[in-house]
Amino acid sequence: FPSYLSLKLDPSSIPDIPRPRPKFEIFVYSPRIEGVHLRAGPVARGGLRWSDRIEDYRTEILGLVKAQQVKNSVIVPAGAKGGFVVKQPPRDGSREAMREEGVACYQTFIRGLLDITDNLDDGQVVPPKNVVRYDADDTYLVVAADKGTATFSDIANTLAAEYRFWLGDAFASGGSEGYDHKKMGITARGAWESVKRHFLEKGTDTQTDEFTVVGIGDMGGDVFGNGMLLSDRIRLIGAFNHQHIFVDPDPDAAASFRERERLFKLSGSSWADYDTQLISDGGGVFSRSMKSIPVSSQMRKVLGIKARSLSPADLISALLKAPVDMLWNGGIGTYVKAPSESHEDVGDKTNDALRIDSNELRCKALGEGGNLGVTQKARIDFARRGGSVNSDFIDNAGGVDCSDHEVNIKILLNDLVHRQLMSLPERNRMLRAMTSEVAELVLRNNYRQAMALSLAQNPAVATADQYERLMRRLETEGKLDRSLEFLPSDEELQARREHGGGLTRPELAVLVSYAKIELKQALVASPIVHDPRFNSALHSAFPASLLAAFPEAVGAHPLRKEISATQIANDMVNRMGITWFDRIRSATGADAGRIA
Repeated sequence: FPSYLSLKLDPSSIPDIPRPRPKFEIFVYSPRIEGVHLRAGPVARGGLRWSDRIEDYRTEILGLVKAQQVKNSVIVPAGAKGGFVVKQPPRDGSREAMREEGVACYQTFIRGLLDITDNLDDGQVVPPKNVVRYDADDTYLVVAADKGTATFSDIANTLAAEYRFWLGDAFASGGSEGYDHKKMGITARGAWESVKRHFLEKGTDTQTDEFTVVGIGDMGGDVFGNGMLLSDRIRLIGAFNHQHIFVDPDPDAAASFRERERLFKLSGSSWADYDTQLISDGGGVFSRSMKSIPVSSQMRKVLGIKARSLSPADLISALLKAPVDMLWNGGIGTYVKAPSESHEDVGDKTNDALRIDSNELRCKALGEGGNLGVTQKARIDFARRGGSVNSDFIDNAGGVDCSDHEVNIKILLNDLVHRQLMSLPERNRMLRAMTSEVAELVLRNNYRQAMALSLAQNPAVATADQYERLMRRLETEGKLDRSLEFLPSDEELQARREHGGGLTRPELAVLVSYAKIELKQALVASPIVHDPRFNSALHSAFPASLLAAFPEAVGAHPLRKEISATQIANDMVNRMGITWFDRIRSATGADAGRIA
């Protein structure tokens, strides 16, 4: 018998459980490892995290699944998130020993999930053995990489093969035969679509005009590194990671771009590898272990400060407050909170000494390639002060969108391999050949969603009553908790209207996601998605080369209903606006299928 216990729970039946309540929860327990996996619906996906929060890891995962739910509005599955903690770390504490223990615990966690998940065999549901089952058939379980598990996808897929799980290596996206997000730069490229729009609306072209940036991360990282190579007009004033602080008060855009490119290609690089001869006068690379860092006159000028020396934490805070064009988050941690929030509210003790309030931000725009760098309350406050910001779940949706395309394509191709209509090597070659096409599909979604926010923002004051009606109805139907999403009450909206204000972009970002989620769910329940007139919606989710080679397989995809509904919902909300479906349904009484 296994040395662990797996339990599947129905959170809606548990009194006093913290909100939001996921649809499904799996709890895996052993003396060596504990973990939870939370899903917002029967078809849901999200990453598995190696958490270091042993006392409150479920709280951490619950917060992440809440963010994942709105992020996933652009893709087929609802939000999901999992996390595990290592309870008996090795005593010697070496990096290799810790990794080995982490892998072993990850394997136990994956086994715990698969042990109580239904399988499919030629379309027939096969319940797991040695399990007492009270729930309905539930076969869709997919996972992804997250903090601490970035290289674990092949491990998960090996276990899926051992269990003969129907998804094969579509179980964990991003493995050796999947799309490498860092090589594609897809998360950063998707976020850059938001950045370009922020600047375009301020009269700046990020690809031709120079602009100043402060960044969170380093060139060895996926999102920071790829992001800081998306324009050779970036003047990177400063950046920091967990080891170093980089300051370049007056950078040469072209020369610094070439040096960042060199560091990105250098395996395991850090800011300490930056050629200091290329750093302008008064700048440098400083260790975060220093007791005090001298602040040059050039640094004082560019950062807008008077201090002649600062602790590393205070210098990082000064960078976050710098009067630059953009703050680019490509790291891990929460660095900006609202004035009304405490550090305890944020729940990221590691960065308490660095964190600033949103009213201290002097940048013009926020680019959120990383997750949770800014609290939602801070985004709203920054936006109300005139800053340009969306939300992390809008900006960095490219990563999860790319993974969803990979899973859907693999489901199709794996079936062809199973039926011996193509070999596995042929499948792998085709996957690689479609990389650019998949990237184009993902970036199109990022572009259109950022555009939808701009279209919604422009008349946001005039249409505040429409948003108010939408929020009120969603709340009445139990689909939205305004306080949980930091959306304004009717009274607060009225007060804003009286002062010429409306909803901010971060608030509209939440409503865009909820509008898409509601419409998607309504369409999935409607027979209209099987109508041949909507085949174009299904086809638009796949690379043209795949559609040309296997049109019948695309039409017979096991998730064709969900894929079609997702594409239609995205197009309708992006093109027609957040409240359009709500208004038409209210005026006509028609259902989602007829309106579509």
